[in-house]
Amino acid sequence: MSEVQIEQTGLRSRMVGGLRPEHEGEMLVLAGWVHRRRDLGGLLFVDLRDRSGLVQVSFGPDWTDGASMDRAHGIGHEDVIRVEGVVAARPDGARNDDMATGGVELRVKTLEILSNARTPEIPVYQAPEDELPSEELRLQHRVLDLRRAELQEKLILRHKLVLAARNYLDRNGFVEVETPILTKATPEGARDYLVPSRVHKGEFYALPQSPQIYKQVLMVAGFDRYFQIARCFRDEDLRADRQPEFTQIDVEASFVEVDDVLGWMEGLIAALAEVSAVDAPIPFPRLSWKESMERFGSDRPDLRYELEIEDWTKATADLDFGVIRSQVEAGGRVRGFRLEGGGRLSRREIDGIEKAAKAAGAPGLLWGKRSEEGASGPLGKFMSDEQADRIGLHVGDLVLVSAGKDSLTSPTLSAVRDAVIDALELPRVREHAWLWVTDFPVFDEEDGVLAASHHPFVMPHPDDIADLEVDPASVRGTAYDMVYNGTEFGSGSIRIHEPELQRRILRVLGLGEEEIETKFGFLLDALSAGAPPHGGIALGMDRIVQRFTDSPSLRDTVAFPKTTAARALFEGAPTPPGESALDELGLQLKAPDPQERGEPEA
Repeated sequence: MSEVQIEQTGLRSRMVGGLRPEHEGEMLVLAGWVHRRRDLGGLLFVDLRDRSGLVQVSFGPDWTDGASMDRAHGIGHEDVIRVEGVVAARPDGARNDDMATGGVELRVKTLEILSNARTPEIPVYQAPEDELPSEELRLQHRVLDLRRAELQEKLILRHKLVLAARNYLDRNGFVEVETPILTKATPEGARDYLVPSRVHKGEFYALPQSPQIYKQVLMVAGFDRYFQIARCFRDEDLRADRQPEFTQIDVEASFVEVDDVLGWMEGLIAALAEVSAVDAPIPFPRLSWKESMERFGSDRPDLRYELEIEDWTKATADLDFGVIRSQVEAGGRVRGFRLEGGGRLSRREIDGIEKAAKAAGAPGLLWGKRSEEGASGPLGKFMSDEQADRIGLHVGDLVLVSAGKDSLTSPTLSAVRDAVIDALELPRVREHAWLWVTDFPVFDEEDGVLAASHHPFVMPHPDDIADLEVDPASVRGTAYDMVYNGTEFGSGSIRIHEPELQRRILRVLGLGEEEIETKFGFLLDALSAGAPPHGGIALGMDRIVQRFTDSPSLRDTVAFPKTTAARALFEGAPTPPGESALDELGLQLKAPDPQERGEPEA
């Protein structure tokens, strides 16, 4: 950890992490936790820890008073102590070059034990080769887990990133406005957390999935540029990169076009990257949603790797293979990857890649290898040398193919791409790959049912508005996502500022007039008061910290996270309410279905 510069307090002279040989001879008072102790009988050495780092403090009969020496032999791990003594240089043979403070120690004159700690349930000190306790155990004893330098450094970085974001947005004329936490349920793609009202029995607030509508209303109110470090809540299934409550950098501005928002956000990321030593050269490249899906099968491709999908529909038109022929006749395409030198993969390794395809919803994966004797494999055996040449399958190569509608083959090939990158250990062409994906469709369509691709407030592309009712699935939106190394950092769009156009979008989504008024009446009323063109974005703060610190889970970047079962193990939440609380709220609990009691692991 780096030295933290804070003023002297009544119980200590300074924090420990910045002690260096130039401080030799100074009389100091230090305080912190007992990190490690080595009792040699006549001498006792303790690594004293605070947020800034570690320093060795030593106890010896030649410099420590007798009462303090007796107390020193009784201190234990994680006790909180206060020591007064003189900074001394450690002898050459006793220096510790692995510690920033390893050239000095504090020779303790007096010791005061401020607090005794029980035997820690999990170790705070970890040698590099030690394996961490299970995550569930660490979450149960989060107060101890948070003492680890690794987690403290991540949370301190988070603080610095938030501060940098605030400073950058302030410099660019944005005003921070807090929006309500207790609000009204609005459909934004996930389930709401509901909060019962004691005053208005039978009625519920919702915790915000985002401040979306409020920030649009603020634009109508004339604030022009808004931001908020916003807490948001979504009651949905969890995973490593998702929590039920999360923080986002929420931004909105008036009289803007797409380029304005993207330019500001690139500047913001450059400011954050400077804090965390991540490379973020601007401007970021851009791909339309259609092109991204065509080339990578995903709207958040990892561009650290150059592997791209190829379309072999025409090249395989004369292939006498019923699987491919039937899919093409049904309106599908033949797409896949050609892997130069991929022929070295074993059947077992190819089966592993096929498993990823099946997990993405495909019935299987076609493949073919080519050797000096010709092509082989479930697909290759149907190929002549001429047909293999046509798709670029050369000796030593491997092709992986998915045939069908794009809605099936794109997610399949995206999963295959990830599996291939791992299997072949493909080299990275860059370490930090930034991307804007633009022109998302306004609607997603599945089994004839339309849903908003981002949310129902995205301004359609001007050229496509005429097709809203006749061909809604083809309508492009002025929506954009920021992607970093295959992770979506944030989504945004230019918003609809015309109330009648907003009504049209809601009608296309299947809402009736009464439902529109009930759910969105206050937004439509605000837009009717004279709304400027406006747009914005929300960047996920948790994900930014996770990726900038290369953490395997969001839980490593949040002080008190939930498990994937949405439980807070440290404080033991959620819990059933007492009868008196239910009576006050006018509520009764329904007994849970025994079949719904199963929960995923932490």
